[in-house]
Amino acid sequence: MTVNWVLIIGGAVLILLEVLLGAATGFDFLLIGSALVLGGVLGLLLKSATIGFAAAGVLALAYVFIGRRRVRTRFGRPGLSSNTDFLIGKTVRVVEPIRSGHPGRVKYEGEEWRAELTHPSETTLDSGKDARVVRIDGVTAFVEPVPSTGGGTDT
Repeated sequence: MTVNWVLIIGGAVLILLEVLLGAATGFDFLLIGSALVLGGVLGLLLKSATIGFAAAGVLALAYVFIGRRRVRTRFGRPGLSSNTDFLIGKTVRVVEPIRSGHPGRVKYEGEEWRAELTHPSETTLDSGKDARVVRIDGVTAFVEPVPSTGGGTDT
């Protein structure tokens, strides 16, 4: 197998990984994989492994040193909180009891979240009680009890 085919197959694998990971790499695999594929195709067309390898290298380096910042700036959203960041510090209503070692559910503005206690030694948080979100880990909100004020949150 020639170097050009190795470049094309390697680039295709990187592109496939990017698709499978859902852009988790910030499009790095996609763009570097594309550089490898383009270099390999150019090398095949010109019947030169050296040109294919050099073209793939130049394109990949150009992306890393020039295009990467542009892509990240264009697709990044600095200063915009995600819904999980927004939830931290909010008071939520317990809709399914939360016990030590047994997650329950909390609700905030009509949206329910799986919830666990921040300190497993804490007592049970029964339905209807208020809790404060301390952190988010994946799809789980870690909460602590807050004193009941008689007011309510969205239930």
